[in-house]
Amino acid sequence: MPNIKPVSDLRNYSDVLHDVTAGAPVFLTKNGRGRYAILDMQDFEKMQATLRLMNELAKGRKSGEEKGWLTLENVEKKLGIINE
Repeated sequence: MPNIKPVSDLRNYSDVLHDVTAGAPVFLTKNGRGRYAILDMQDFEKMQATLRLMNELAKGRKSGEEKGWLTLENVEKKLGIINE
């Protein structure tokens, strides 16, 4: 169940931060609407790494669609896995 608190609870920020754990962010509302999220640093870094990976995968897909796809054999040759 998500941990949702009003932003006014930040007056006692140590209590709010105590509730933030890996895999369990605290969501803050302002005027009854979701506005902010407080994440554990481990979760934030994981999210950033996931975004970078997704961006690189999108670039690879776009390159494959525009320039053509490589066969597995060609990839292995480029990586030096197969010796000619």
